[in-house]
Amino acid sequence: MRAPKDCRDMSELRVEIDALDAELIALLTRRATYIDRAAEIKSGNGLPANIPARVEEVVDNVRAHAGTAGLDQDLIEDLWRKLINWSIAREEVHLGRNDD
Repeated sequence: MRAPKDCRDMSELRVEIDALDAELIALLTRRATYIDRAAEIKSGNGLPANIPARVEEVVDNVRAHAGTAGLDQDLIEDLWRKLINWSIAREEVHLGRNDD
């Protein structure tokens, strides 16, 4: 990986951004495996997919990380709420509680 300042032109910069996007997808795929395991554990313990207190804990955590990193906390919260909603829907499917 090249540092942004070491990219001499847009072509080099785009290569690095594309590589980062691929890494982000890999991380999201890895996160999904943890969501699937959470659904298995929740099923065995009779827990629902949506646990509002945990949702807010996750949001608070990512807002804090975003603030520390100098990122827009509202943007990160919006992105994570979408991710959380997707994760809950995924768990619902695994728990057999999706009406769709």
